[in-house]
Amino acid sequence: MDANHKIVFLVDDDMTNLTVGKRALTSFYNVYTIGSGKALLVLLEKIMPELILLDIDMPEMDGYETIKQLKSNEKTARIPVIFLTSHNEKSAVVEGISLGAIDYIVKPIVPIKLLRRVNAFFDKA
Repeated sequence: MDANHKIVFLVDDDMTNLTVGKRALTSFYNVYTIGSGKALLVLLEKIMPELILLDIDMPEMDGYETIKQLKSNEKTARIPVIFLTSHNEKSAVVEGISLGAIDYIVKPIVPIKLLRRVNAFFDKA
């Protein structure tokens, strides 16, 4: 891991999405792949990322519940979250943004598109 690279957490229960997303971003960011919302909350006790890419459909704790917990915790409330999901319905986008997400990327993951959206976020920050 490059100490100069920003930390990005990629949270998804699908190994293919984790692999594709990590490959797309690893040259520019320190990417941690995390298989569930619960595992994310545990890792956040040790490491704070500059950005979280969060799937919605996950077992045990979905992305909506995960972001609610993130935003209700003083330590994690300011971490930007971008939903990365197969839900493309307007209602899902509105719900994600209303819960505090800063952006919404629809799967399947297109590596160059993912990289550009993450780069655009950091360019604005």
